Amino acid sequence: MKQNFDLENDFYAKKQEPKKSPKLWGFIKEFFGVILISLVIVVPIRYYLVQPFVVRGASMEPGFFDGEYLVINEIGYKINDPERGDVIVFRYPKEPSEYYIKRIIGLPEERVEIRGGKITIFNAQHPTGLVLDENEYLPNGRITRGDLSKTLKSDEYFVLGDNREASSDSRVWGTLPEELIIGKTWIRAYPFNRFTVFSE
Repeated sequence: MKQNFDLENDFYAKKQEPKKSPKLWGFIKEFFGVILISLVIVVPIRYYLVQPFVVRGASMEPGFFDGEYLVINEIGYKINDPERGDVIVFRYPKEPSEYYIKRIIGLPEERVEIRGGKITIFNAQHPTGLVLDENEYLPNGRITRGDLSKTLKSDEYFVLGDNREASSDSRVWGTLPEELIIGKTWIRAYPFNRFTVFSE
């Protein structure tokens, strides 16, 4: 009789043991799997390959307007050098905690001259000077004010805003050191009606 009683108690004890829910266990594994994927893939992409940037101000109008959301390609310039005409995001030389967006006009070791509303580039290929044709991104009639001549060092760039009348750029604060360049504009993600993937 005692033996039957013990067996009965064992039966109830086993019946009352909590069981792990397969659904709960699956959710936990999936949750930590997502975190792991984020750490291994998403975080490096966010910090080393691409970066979001919101345009502030009117210095790049009409190409880029205040409040537009851009994705910046950070790895491209680790492979290739910046080129004339690239629209880039960089740390402001006078205050590196601030970010600016401008267009590259002058490349390292070139001389940039602004006279009479026009920009002339002097380099090895054009020792007598090349007047830039900026019709692709500047509205008709927009000129570049200023009167200067600047020779760039081997690690310097000359940058200007497309809205030349409302831009604080290399005409004001000088050349841009290469080390302060973050990357090139890659995607205009917002507003949706102006969504654009810019050519590499």
